[in-house]
Amino acid sequence: MDLLAGMKLFNRVADTGGFSTVARELGTTQPTVSRTIAALETHLGVRLLNRSSRAVTLTDDGRLFYDLAQRAVEAAAEAEGGVGRRRGLPTGLLRMGIPVAFGRLHIAPRISAFLERYPDVGVELVMNDAFVDLVGEGLDMAVRIGELSDPSLIARRIGTTRRVTVASCDYLARRGAPLVPADLAEHECIIYTRLATGNRWHFEEHGGPITVDVRGRYAADNSEAVREGVLGGIGIAVVPVWLFTNEIELDRVRILLRDFEPRQLPIHAVYSSRRQVAAKVRAMIDFLAAEFKLSPTLSIHGT
Repeated sequence: MDLLAGMKLFNRVADTGGFSTVARELGTTQPTVSRTIAALETHLGVRLLNRSSRAVTLTDDGRLFYDLAQRAVEAAAEAEGGVGRRRGLPTGLLRMGIPVAFGRLHIAPRISAFLERYPDVGVELVMNDAFVDLVGEGLDMAVRIGELSDPSLIARRIGTTRRVTVASCDYLARRGAPLVPADLAEHECIIYTRLATGNRWHFEEHGGPITVDVRGRYAADNSEAVREGVLGGIGIAVVPVWLFTNEIELDRVRILLRDFEPRQLPIHAVYSSRRQVAAKVRAMIDFLAAEFKLSPTLSIHGT
């Protein structure tokens, strides 16, 4: 059997806790994944997994083999990347986690240029506003907006997100515009539930920080839903300015409280410290950093 492929498959089953999830990832069937693991166990002469109707767990031999297999897979990837670097061409499939709206607006449109530059690399975008586990999800890297707190990740800052308070012209025609942050208490506010501070919004002023507790009947856990809520005239939101670039230029959405902007957030490219950085990861990070540097709304120095 292909031992390295078997190791990769076994590690994904161990990470996800089941055959079905891995089968969906690979576009194959659960029996095919199960047969591959069984063949690996036969080849090694040990049982690696305990199987039940509810879960798949590692045996003692499985736990030992998982660590060894992880090292072998990473060493193989590094060897492949090393050859790629010698040829000057990163290789292989790059699985990258990105926030949904940011990915749609600012990463997906740039992927064609990356693929043209690196013909031996494939890209799979895994879009989720949550900070998912890179190793558990089998991601090579991720783009994250906001402060980082995971010490297991290696991070490089590649941009900045300026945040603004916005509302649609329809909403403002009905309810008027707040003049100072305290006025938000009298307005419908759209709550982004993944914001660490929840419905407590923080603003910056020359005199220092300002905190306001807001309320609203509409909340969402992703920026796309917040965006639609603003465009639908539901209420006021604090958002990255890049979420409404075109709408602001067309005066469909207006920036409010310009003298009280929320704190800017960093944009980082991150990858697991468990892994040697592959040439394909380094290439994508360098590519995005160069692209964002040219953008007035994303540049570290342009906001």
